[in-house]
Amino acid sequence: MSTIPIEISTEQLLRAVERLPANELETFVAQVIALRTRREGGQLDANETALLLTINAAYLDPAQQARFDALVAKRQAETITPTELQELIAMTDVIEQRDTERLEALQELARVRQTTVGILMDALGIRTPAYG
Repeated sequence: MSTIPIEISTEQLLRAVERLPANELETFVAQVIALRTRREGGQLDANETALLLTINAAYLDPAQQARFDALVAKRQAETITPTELQELIAMTDVIEQRDTERLEALQELARVRQTTVGILMDALGIRTPAYG
């Protein structure tokens, strides 16, 4: 993707960021946090960077999230086929694995920064993913 440097106001930037899908927003937030850390004279080490990337990789992309939501709705309406149910179970397994990896990365980053997971999540603006 090509980019063209332009001058925009912070308000315009915020409006653009509001339109990002959840997974891209989380990646953007991690990049902004890294930028802030560098400007404050600190530097994220490779371990912290890897942990932040793991934390932000937990989200489904918009197409996967839409499919997951559709399958959950079909299950709730009791119109899901056996094949769709297997797909939903497989997607749920992936989500649970990503959530486990995300929590482990959050715990490790909190340990590295000598804080709690809750305080870390608040400081980083990280919210719990909402599935189904």
